[in-house]
Amino acid sequence: MYTPLRPVVLVSGLSGAGKASILRVLEDLGFETVDNPPLNTLEELVGDRPLAAGVDTRTRGFSPDTVLLALERLRRRPGLAVTLVYATAEDATLLRRYTETRRRHPMAPPGGGRVLDGIARERALMEPLRDAADWAVDTSDLPSPALRQLVERRFRPDGAPGLSVLVQSFAFPRGLPRDADLVFDLRFLRNPHYDPALRPLTGRDQAVAAHVEADPDFPAFWARLTGFLDPLLPRYVAEGKKYLTVAIGCTGGRHRSVLVAERLAAHFRRSGWQADATHRELSPGTGDVAFAGHRAERRDAPASEGSPAAEEEGREALSQTP
Repeated sequence: MYTPLRPVVLVSGLSGAGKASILRVLEDLGFETVDNPPLNTLEELVGDRPLAAGVDTRTRGFSPDTVLLALERLRRRPGLAVTLVYATAEDATLLRRYTETRRRHPMAPPGGGRVLDGIARERALMEPLRDAADWAVDTSDLPSPALRQLVERRFRPDGAPGLSVLVQSFAFPRGLPRDADLVFDLRFLRNPHYDPALRPLTGRDQAVAAHVEADPDFPAFWARLTGFLDPLLPRYVAEGKKYLTVAIGCTGGRHRSVLVAERLAAHFRRSGWQADATHRELSPGTGDVAFAGHRAERRDAPASEGSPAAEEEGREALSQTP
């Protein structure tokens, strides 16, 4: 009789990058959670329940080498599935978070040292753990609900076999999703932006779906997209890959990419895969974009260079960007 391996998750990373948030999600999933236990007690903490332990520069006896040795000893124990999760973020994001909370960075030089100096020292110190991580999650662009969804997707105890697929829509002007394994560009498809009745809607609305799917090139594109991806997924499983992120982009990240991401996730589920769709530009609190219903405004960024919107509207809101 097969006995499932008991999960043990070590959560580390940069201060302010979201380690505590990850631990809270794991606690909600049924993990026994301990933040910053002495490293020499890690093996003693493993019991009958899934365990999640946070370790960082505040942990007693901390050093990356000590953490890696403890990790190696845990992985030698039978019956355990041990994962190292590393939370990171860009310097500007970490600086903003510390400025907003007015907290002192734990590695800032004493006597009023700069937060940026502490960030740089910690990033250099933690590099061995970043390199050894089973999953490094960059929270720079992740609002709390999106981070929760990513953690739940990897660690929820639902027993789902094989590969877990995340299909994420996004806007190219805001950059590629950081965890993307495959990226597809939909900017060649008919754009609902230019229809005033469709502009305030999203790819979840039937009118937008009908408009995009009426593009004469859409059926052939869809057949080729699924024909390309369907054979890849079993091969990823054969290579031992557990998680796959497929990023679907357009200019505004609200119409074409949302529709195709929803359709693709549904297609995977019908084929028996565990698949979810998320939409970066529709998530409240994403970056510097403020959302109200279906409307999104971005005050500091012009429309894409060279687009009709850029030529005619200059600094229009992201929702007005084609």
